[in-house]
Amino acid sequence: MKILIRATNWVGDAIMSLPAIHAVRRRFPDAEIAILALPYVADIYRDQQICNCRIVYDRGGAHATFSGRERLAAELRAQKFDVALLLQNAFDAAWLAWRAGIPQRIGYARDARTFLLTKSVAVPKSGEIPPHEKFYYLELLRRAGWLDSLPAEPFISLDVPEQNRRRAAEFLLASGARPHAPRIAIGAGASYGSAKCWPADRFAEVLNRLHPQIDADVILFGTAAETNVSAAIASGMRRPPINLTGKTAIADLPALLSQCHLFIGNDSGAMHVAAAVGLPVVGVFGPTDPRGTAPVSQRCTIVQQKPYCSPCFLRRCPTDHRCMTAVTPPMVESAARLQLSEVRPA
Repeated sequence: MKILIRATNWVGDAIMSLPAIHAVRRRFPDAEIAILALPYVADIYRDQQICNCRIVYDRGGAHATFSGRERLAAELRAQKFDVALLLQNAFDAAWLAWRAGIPQRIGYARDARTFLLTKSVAVPKSGEIPPHEKFYYLELLRRAGWLDSLPAEPFISLDVPEQNRRRAAEFLLASGARPHAPRIAIGAGASYGSAKCWPADRFAEVLNRLHPQIDADVILFGTAAETNVSAAIASGMRRPPINLTGKTAIADLPALLSQCHLFIGNDSGAMHVAAAVGLPVVGVFGPTDPRGTAPVSQRCTIVQQKPYCSPCFLRRCPTDHRCMTAVTPPMVESAARLQLSEVRPA
C-alpha cells in the first residue's frame, strides 16, 4: 500500500500531529508512506523514521501558480498512491489529492471540500474529544477506522541524531557559547501574528533579572522576519546575547535547541520544537488557549493572564493587547527559575 499524508502548514501543528502519523505507521508497518508538506514543515519530519519520503510542496515557488499545482498533481499521480490522508483542513489539500487520482481520499469535512473526499469525516463537536489539538488528528484516524481508541500520548518527541547534536554543539561554540554554561533559548516571534508576541522589552527584563544569579548564555532564535524583535531584546539586555536570528533554518532548530537548557518564548512552532527535544519550556500565552496547543510535555510551564477577551485566536489585537501586557516579567522569571533549578549543564 502507498499512503500520501498531507501535513499541516504550521510547525507547531506538525509536531502536534506526530502521534497521528506514528499511529499510521503502526497501523500499516509495511506501507510506503510519503508526507507532502511545505518546505519548512517537511524539515521537521526529517530523521523521524515515520515515512519513506518527504515531498516538498513549494507553494511560494515552483508550485505557486495553478500550472505549478497541476504539475505537482501530475508528479503525485505518477507515484500511484492508494490512499491520501489529509491532516490539513484546506480545500487545496483535497483538490490536489483528487487531481492526483488517488483512489481513497480521507479528511475532515471542512472548507467546502466534501465532494472531493471519498471518506468525508465529520468534524468533532465541542466536548466529543479532549481539547488538545493532538486528539483532533488522532480522532480523524479513529473515525476513518484506522485507530481503535485515542492514545494518551503524554509526551511528543522529536528524534535528534547524535551527529546533528555534535554539529549543533560545535556551531554554538563557534557562535560564542561557553562550553559549560547554562543556555537559555529565546523564541520571541510567532509566525501566526503579533497578537501572540510578548513585548520585547519584557523578555529583556526577565533576562536581566535572571543574570545576577544564573550565569547563563542567552541565545536568540528566530526567522529573518523577527530580526527587529531580537534586536530590541538585545538592546535592552545588560549582557549581550548570542543572536542567531535569521542565521539558522527550521531544519537546524531541533539539534540547536537540544544543546540548550531552557526555552522561554511565545506560543510558537519553536516552543513546540523545544519541548519535543526534551527542553524545559516556559511558554507565554495570550490570545490562544493552552488547553488546545500547549506543548505535550511534563517539563512545561504556561504563563498566562486571561482577560475577558482571551482566548480570541486573532492574529492581531484590535485593542490594547491586554492578555500579553498583563503577563509581567516577575511571573516569567519565577517560572524560569523553577525550571532552571533542575538544570545540570554538562
